[in-house]
Amino acid sequence: MDLYLNYQNELSGKIALVTGGTKGAGKAIAERLLNAGATVIVIARKAPEQPNKKLHFISADLSQSLGTQKVVSEVLSKFGRLDILVNNLGGSETQGGGFVVLSDEDWEHAIQTNLLAPVRLDRGFLPQMLERGNGVIIHIASIQGKLPLYDSTLPYAAAKAGLINYSKGLSNEVSPKSVRVLTVSPGWINTEGSTGMMKEISERTGVTIDEAKQQVMKSLGGIPYGRPAQPEEVAELIGFLVSPRANYLTGTEFVIDGGTIPTI
Repeated sequence: MDLYLNYQNELSGKIALVTGGTKGAGKAIAERLLNAGATVIVIARKAPEQPNKKLHFISADLSQSLGTQKVVSEVLSKFGRLDILVNNLGGSETQGGGFVVLSDEDWEHAIQTNLLAPVRLDRGFLPQMLERGNGVIIHIASIQGKLPLYDSTLPYAAAKAGLINYSKGLSNEVSPKSVRVLTVSPGWINTEGSTGMMKEISERTGVTIDEAKQQVMKSLGGIPYGRPAQPEEVAELIGFLVSPRANYLTGTEFVIDGGTIPTI
């Protein structure tokens, strides 16, 4: 059964923006909102090789303030407003080896990409949401905000922890003015990037790809569900949270990790 059949018109007339929306979970989120009837804008540094012509693409480097300014200006100039902002952009490019191998540049890039990019976009789009008394902001964080992996992704984990904290504080400020702010913290998602990582681990260590997957799950302390999430599963949660069916939800973090985090 098509997951979207019951929801294909509930976002009709809405303008939505998804950062990092050309691949992985971001692509799935953009397509989920599109299938619900929204006009969807996607942001990435490079256009996809096989673009969806129904999505509006803007090229921008959101780790830089000029990139954020470009997006805010183009969106408001062309569409007049923004109703839904999904801050999905994020990732880690730091090498393994723990804190001793991490430079100031590693920390600054992680914080610019994973924390300050959403902060700047919120600042750019919130005024018109507050003026209209309507809007939804989703921050895509990570379970690493609570379950950091010190070997190679500590700056990423710290930035996502900051994003979770910021999201809660922002919701307290703007929810009384009818703008909802929510955080979604996924665990491991089975994207093209993670598939490439499994191949790299397999080739570097001489194990099979399935064994590489088991190594990653073990490093996370295990995934009780037994596998990573599919991008569409994360997208379905986002689709619900930005919909009118979730109108009373704000200031909350939703974890979607197959049971990875071992505590309540």
